[in-house]
Formats: sequence, structure tokens, C-alpha cells
Amino acid sequence: MADPSSYRPKPGQIPDSPGVYRFRDDHRRVIYVGKAKSLRQRLANYFQDLAGLHPRTRTMVTTAASVEWTVVSTEVEALQLEYSWIKEYDPRFNVKYRDDKSYPFLAVTLNEEFPRVQVMRGAKKKGVRYFGPYGHAWAIRETVDLMLRVFPVRTCSAGVFKNAARTGRPCLLGYIGKCSAPCVGRVTPEEHRELAEEFCDFMAGRTGTYIRRLEQRMTEAAEEMEYEKAGRLRDDIGALRRAMEKNAVVLADATDADLIAVAEDELEAAVQIFHVRGGRVRGQRGWVTDKVEAVETAGLVEHALQQLYGEESGDAVPKEVLVPALPEDAEAVAQWLSERRGSQVSLRIPQRGDKKDLMATVGRNAQQSLVLHKTKRASDLTTRSRALEEIAEALGLDSAPLRIECYDISHLQGDDVVASMVVFEDGLARKGEYRRFQIKGFEGQDDVRSMHEVIGRRFRRYLQEKERTGEWPEQPERQDQSEEPGEPGAHSDGSGPLERLEQPGREDDGRPKRFAYPPQLVVVDGGQPQVAAAQRALDELGIDDVAVCGLAKRLEEVWVPGESDPVVLPRSSEGLYLLQRVRDEAHRFAITYQRAKRAKRVRSSPLDDVPGLGESRKQSLIKHFGSVKKLRQATIDQICEVPGVGRKTAESVVVAFAKAAPAAPAVNTATGEIMEDNGGSTHD
Repeated sequence: MADPSSYRPKPGQIPDSPGVYRFRDDHRRVIYVGKAKSLRQRLANYFQDLAGLHPRTRTMVTTAASVEWTVVSTEVEALQLEYSWIKEYDPRFNVKYRDDKSYPFLAVTLNEEFPRVQVMRGAKKKGVRYFGPYGHAWAIRETVDLMLRVFPVRTCSAGVFKNAARTGRPCLLGYIGKCSAPCVGRVTPEEHRELAEEFCDFMAGRTGTYIRRLEQRMTEAAEEMEYEKAGRLRDDIGALRRAMEKNAVVLADATDADLIAVAEDELEAAVQIFHVRGGRVRGQRGWVTDKVEAVETAGLVEHALQQLYGEESGDAVPKEVLVPALPEDAEAVAQWLSERRGSQVSLRIPQRGDKKDLMATVGRNAQQSLVLHKTKRASDLTTRSRALEEIAEALGLDSAPLRIECYDISHLQGDDVVASMVVFEDGLARKGEYRRFQIKGFEGQDDVRSMHEVIGRRFRRYLQEKERTGEWPEQPERQDQSEEPGEPGAHSDGSGPLERLEQPGREDDGRPKRFAYPPQLVVVDGGQPQVAAAQRALDELGIDDVAVCGLAKRLEEVWVPGESDPVVLPRSSEGLYLLQRVRDEAHRFAITYQRAKRAKRVRSSPLDDVPGLGESRKQSLIKHFGSVKKLRQATIDQICEVPGVGRKTAESVVVAFAKAAPAAPAVNTATGEIMEDNGGSTHD
């Protein structure tokens, strides 16, 4: 625990101007990001008597080891920079909302030649029009099914679309009138795009125009005694009205607004958002968060606005945002929202009428969401805490292992040998910290030796991080653990570097590092031999504060170093269940990587070894000659005829095929004849 006075800036050193500040811990990780109108006044609040600080603030300043700041010219710039840094550094003491579910959107892919209506989740894509979010995907499909009678827009996948275009036959929706079948040319691309845009207009709330237009056409058809046409139009109007009824009118003035409500207690907060477009609730979403910093309702609202609109622009930001409490810098936040929208945005608290009543409804949803979340989490927290305590008791640990790393080896009969490392913190998976390794120190199958190599490489990197940050002023002695220059994490016996998921060589900027944090417990997939190999790797590096155990698949026995008998946890033990989940996740991650490497190796061709030959030119070569077989038989001059391929590249292609092992000859299984490349045959 650090003393804040040890890193307190000197008097007069902090500027009296707007800015953003960062607290770092002794590992140089950014643990908190904040903004202020006056950096001097705000930072002074953190360095007062610890007894006068909020408990969470006191925890943060005693965890930190340094503070730094960046001066900006306006409060809006401070808001933008704070959002960017929170997203980049993921500080542990900042409020971070997490969706209580993955919400589906109704999406129209206007970026395609023939726009498609579909359900989408996840990150938004450029050129796609989104409506929602909705509570359930089936709600979207019901709405779309009703609207396709009037707006028969394509809903099929790219594969179905191409197949229909190839065969000249549309899918079932094309036959029953719920798709205009642009795949077979029933409508032109321009006509189909117009249908898609009308669909978007209707979903955006401009419904009255289409209803009146259909009613007029129905009346005209009835007057001309075209009763079948009038009946179809009547059914279309009914379908649209049923689709509209799914989103009842809540604001009579056809307002476009987002209503945000917060429910909170001392430890957690829940946020609910209603998206109102054209006076109708078009979507709803909710977030929950731990209150890891001392923050009031106004601060929770500001964080919610940052997360909700930080990646949005244009119409995705409504004209009006209604909140239960205004942020501290309400004018700056409103200006930031206006810049993102491109026009004026009103940020205010509803005082009376329909908007206040609807805000009360949103507030009740937030309160119910918080109660439901706490009910679920109480059970989860109890279970996870009991599991960690049982593991600590069974293994004789001083405290519960809050960070557990598990390793597994995967291969196919000794080929493509790989390893995985998965991380669980507080009983939950941290997928962003998973890592994978290639075993290159030796050939063949040897799980014990592979485990020794992987553990050694992982913890050698941990020691390197400690030395680099100055936690170890002098390099400890390590026997037989020298590394080849330029290959951090490689053994001196020729093993390869770690399979990196991040770019190496980044400066110490506070982002989470790859191997900077040690676990309290290392779990290996296997029995006594694997456990002994892992412990030996730690001993060789001089690491004695990390516990090791192994989980054998056969009887689910827990093995510890130096013991001839396993530790047997009861079958109903939550600790055993957690170890099984960790082991199974490591196995899944390892085998997924191994299969991907094997598939890549199987798909490889001699062209992969040609320097400077990318995928596009490979495809051009194969397309020009029709097959790899014909390309293999081509001359240098013939290869040079392919656009974008020069003589040097053509020579490299010929050399690559010459070096490659000749393909095994095809055999006619009926006659036993060996088939020649030209289609002839030869007898033995």
C-alpha cells in the first residue's frame, strides 16, 4: 500500500487549467482516469487526509504510485480525451458499464448493391442503417415479416442470393410475394434500393404517409371494381398497423429522444435507456456497473452518456436526451453531443407531462434491473467465493487464488504442437488475457517437455517485465535460461518466440501488458509428470510465490508437486467444478489453435513460399491458368502474361514449384493404372 504523499506533485507544479489526469500503480498500469475544469483544485482533493476520503477513493490513491496529467484547451476536449483513455486503458477504478445482455438490432445493409434486411448484433458497421435495439430477436422477425408484405426487400444471405441468381429461380419468399426477387431481375437495383429506403423511412417513424398512400390506392381499386387488388391493399394496411402497434405511441409530439434512468445503491448501479423515435419506443437497453469509484448520480449519467454515444454520430444521437440528473459539466456534455450529431442536442431533466411520466417508467425498469442483477450476482458471488476458498484450503494456500492461469498442450500425433494459457480472475474468465504458444524447442510428441518450455517462457517474460519496470534492480541468476537476441521469450535450445497477439516493443504507456502480472495459482492439464515439469520451470527461474497443481482427466484428481498421492476434492465441490471449468477452457482454446494451424498447413501451396506474392496475385495466377496443376506446367513467359506479375516473380514461382515435392500420381482404383497428368495412363 503506497503513501499518497510519496508521489504528491510539488506545490505550484499542477496547472490551474482544464485537463485529464491518470493515476498509475507500481506496475505502471493506468488504474484511474479523470477530468477537471481545474487540475490543481481536483488533484488537491486526492492528497488530503486519508481519513477524510471516500473509502473507494482511499483505496485508489493508496493503490496508485504516481499521477500525471494532460492540459487541454476546453472542457469538451477534456471530455473526449477522458472517454478515449478510459476505452484505451480500461482502468480498474473507473465506472465501466457492461450490457446486461447482447441486444439485437434490425439492420438494413445500404452499403450493398441489393440492400438486405437482417438481425445484427455487436459492433455497428459503416453504411448500415440500424433500428433498435430490441429486447428479443423474435420481436424483430415478427415486425419484418409483417412489413415484407408492403416492402418486399431482400432478407436472404449472400450465398442464397448468388445461388438463386445462378439457377434463375428465386427462393420461397420470392414466390409468395415477400421478396421482390432482385436476384432474378424482377426489379432493377434502383427499384430495390428505393424499396429499402422506404422501409427505413417507415421504421424511422414516418408512417402516416405510407398508410394514407395505401388507403388511397385501396379506395381507387375498389372504385374501379378491382376487388382482389383492394383486398391485398387492405391486408397490407392491416399488416403495417399491426407492426406499428408493437411500438405504442408514448409521446404525442412525435419526439426523437433517448430517456436515461439510473437506479443505484452503495455498491452497484443499473442504467436503463429507452430509445424513442417518432414518439414511439423503438428500442430499450440496460447496463449494470460496480461503483468502484466515489460517484454520484450525475457522474453515473455522464459515464452512461460517454459509453452510449462515444462511437455514434449523425442521427444515432437524438435531438433530445432526457436524464434524471445533469452532469457536472452539462454544457460541455451537451456541446459534445451536438458535435457528434452535427446539430443542436438538448440535454435536460423532464419536469412535467408525458416525458416525466415516461421517465418514471424508465426508472422503474432500472430499479427492477438492479434488483434482478443483485439477486443473480449474490448467488454467483457466493458460489465463486466458496470455490476459491475450497481450492485454497485443499492446496494449503495462504489466501484465495484470485488469479488462476491454466496451461494445456495440444497436437495431432506429434505435429503442430501448440499450447494455451487461459486466465481466470475472481472465478471469471478474462479472455482478453488468453495467450497461445508454438512449441519449437524440439520435434515430436512430449507433453512434459512442452509444458516445461511453456511455463519457462511465460514466467521469463514476467521477470523481464519486473526488471524493466525497476522492481528488480539487479538481474537474478538463472541457469540455462539464456535467450537468443531479438527473440524475447525464446529458449537457447532453439525454441521459437511466443505466438504474439499484440505488437511487440510498445512503450510503457499504462496499457495492460502481456505477461506483467503473476498468478497466485498455475493449473496444468495433466498429472504428476506435467506438474513436476511446471514446478521445475518455476524453480529454475527462482520463482517461489506461485502455487502449482494439475488436474488429471481420468479421475479428476488434483496433483501437487512433491506429493505421491493426489488431493481428492469431493465430486460436489465448487472448487473442483471451477478447476474443471478452467481446465476445459484451456483445452478448448488449445485445440482451436491447433486445428487452425493444421488447416492452414493443409491449405498451403508452393506459392506461399514466393516472396512478395500476396493473396490477390495468387488468385490472379490461379484464375488465369484455371488450376494449380496448369500453373505448375506453365513457362516463365506464360506466367509473365498475367497482369501484375513481372519476370522476377514468374521465375520465383517456377523455382518454388520445382523445389516442392512432386504430387503423388493418381491411381485408377478399378484397373490399378497410374494416371499421367495429361490424362493418359502407364502400366507398371
